[in-house]
Amino acid sequence: MRAAVLEAVGQPLAIYDDVEIADPNPGFVKVKVVNCGICHSDLSITEGKFPAATPIILGHEAAGIVEEVGEGVTSVAPGDHVVLSPAPPCGSCYWCIRGDASQCVNTQGIATNALPDGTTGLSRKGQVIGRGVNLAAFAEYVVCQATGAVKIPQQVPLDVACVIGCAVQTGVGAVLNTANVEAGATVLIMGLGGIGLSAVQGAVIAGASRIIVSDPVAERGEAAKAFGATDCLDPTSDDVVSCVREITNGIGVDYAFETAGLAALVPMGVAAIRNGGTCVAVGAPPLDQNIDLGLASLFVISGKKLMGTLLGSCHSLHEIPRLISLWQAGRLDLESLITGRRPLEEINEGMEDLQASRGIRTVLTL
Repeated sequence: MRAAVLEAVGQPLAIYDDVEIADPNPGFVKVKVVNCGICHSDLSITEGKFPAATPIILGHEAAGIVEEVGEGVTSVAPGDHVVLSPAPPCGSCYWCIRGDASQCVNTQGIATNALPDGTTGLSRKGQVIGRGVNLAAFAEYVVCQATGAVKIPQQVPLDVACVIGCAVQTGVGAVLNTANVEAGATVLIMGLGGIGLSAVQGAVIAGASRIIVSDPVAERGEAAKAFGATDCLDPTSDDVVSCVREITNGIGVDYAFETAGLAALVPMGVAAIRNGGTCVAVGAPPLDQNIDLGLASLFVISGKKLMGTLLGSCHSLHEIPRLISLWQAGRLDLESLITGRRPLEEINEGMEDLQASRGIRTVLTL
């Protein structure tokens, strides 16, 4: 098959047409990828911020059409349209049984870039290729667990639906699932890429009364207002914490979300929430960044809560259909998140746009 392969950190992705992919084992499916969004996590691997063995195929925000199913698969059939999830729930591990599917043992592949048995099912000229972020969807085909291919109505455009796979699940899910934001709450969202703008929409869906956003890119602030943000801050000129205090009459927001993948924003979020409030670290900072919360005693007596989240604490088999339904009802705007469309051959230009903060989401056509 044809695929974009990262041969070494810092190099452009190379397009090959002779990548080999294994047939689906029992419980797995083979999907013809139609569209795939470019996520910041993909860029971080190309830059070496998330160490990964190369060569590797990246891409984990995808939608396509089922090509073949392995033995025992009944949830989807050839011809079905699906959104792919990098966190396919197994349904039987400790976390799945407890209702915490986003922590399923299968999600280890996000870090290992391999299937649970250590294989990847991908190779070229005898050399194993890594399965980037548990999917490797910058390619014509993906083989994944059947629970990672979630059926959607065929009338839903795949180039629109694909952004649900990561950005929308993560941003909306962090608000609705991880934090459980209630109607009337006040919210701060720091970072307005695909995930941050999805979090803005999640806060609107939740009924938040004040949605304060912060991002240095003016165009993204304007986009956030269009999605429903009530107040827009520029962290290069505004003291975010002081402004939040002023907007909330000195109290602080009920919830803060760090969605830019910068560890330094987490303490800012903790400082901006009220006593007893919740800060959710949503973004994926480089591995060399740490979080410093200052004096432990002050954090303890404040009653504040700091939470992490993976894929918005979503159970994809439930969440993807729910998000599709919200889009169909006009309560979730997916189209406006997509500011660029490119063929696979222009993947490096799409990566450059992301690196330079041009636009929000670029979707590739495979």
